[in-house]
Amino acid sequence: MEELSANYWNKRYVNSENGWDLGAISLPIKEYIDQLTDTSISILIPGCGNGYEGEYLIEKGFQNVYLLDFAEEPLLNFKNNNPNFPVENLINEDFFKHQGNYDLIIEQTLFCAIDPKLRMNYAKKISELLTPKGKLIGLLFNREFQSGPPFGGSKNEYLSYFNPYFKYVKMEDCYNSIEPRKGTELFITIQF
Repeated sequence: MEELSANYWNKRYVNSENGWDLGAISLPIKEYIDQLTDTSISILIPGCGNGYEGEYLIEKGFQNVYLLDFAEEPLLNFKNNNPNFPVENLINEDFFKHQGNYDLIIEQTLFCAIDPKLRMNYAKKISELLTPKGKLIGLLFNREFQSGPPFGGSKNEYLSYFNPYFKYVKMEDCYNSIEPRKGTELFITIQF
């Protein structure tokens, strides 16, 4: 599928065809980060885009933040805006090939960007990347789209992907979404 190629996503960034980009960290994720106290945890942001969540984490003193994107362009944008960020923590790679262990994985836009046929693989990959006490948190669309990306879905559908790998799967209507997404997002907290 052309939408999954790094070239496709690079072109979208170069041509500013990135309507998903809020220009800042999303409020639900910001409020979650504000509750964290251990700044030494390892954090992965897959499909990080321009990395607003990563930038916010750095500002809050988190030391082990890793940004991963299939497309190189958003990683270059992030590096230009954050020249002191360790270059080795910017990972230009296919999420499904990534290796590592993280205490927290933040989902912002990757799940809705991949081919829906890969969603079970996504849940499995998350289970492989999390430490035994690790968590996946973030936002998923709770609505359908005419075509994608983004690709929508529903809570019941998502539960079928995550329940085989995790004991605790919490998906709640997001109360603090930005105005254009009000009533269409779920905040997720998933762990072993």
